[in-house]
Amino acid sequence: MKKEALELVRGSGNVFRDFGYPDADIQQAKAILAAKIIGVLDKQDISVRKAHDLTGFAAADFSRVRKANLDRFTLDRLIAMLVKLDQDVEVRIEVKPRRQRRLVPA
Repeated sequence: MKKEALELVRGSGNVFRDFGYPDADIQQAKAILAAKIIGVLDKQDISVRKAHDLTGFAAADFSRVRKANLDRFTLDRLIAMLVKLDQDVEVRIEVKPRRQRRLVPA
């Protein structure tokens, strides 16, 4: 097997930014909130139907979150889902200039 040199690229910490999404920060925040929702559902063994009964949000919404189909969701809707699942949500925002991506030699 022939060994090829690998190029090591250090990510930004936001995979959506690394792949060039124009709304990378929003996508990252949605993904984090969705992961928290899934974590609550899994930890408490809550089905999407039971989640609907508990929160009033459609079971289909919880199915979309489980499948990471987040295009229809706003950040506030995802936060509201967590709140209805009896979770406290703390939002912290930090704004700073973007750093330029650098390629790091292997």
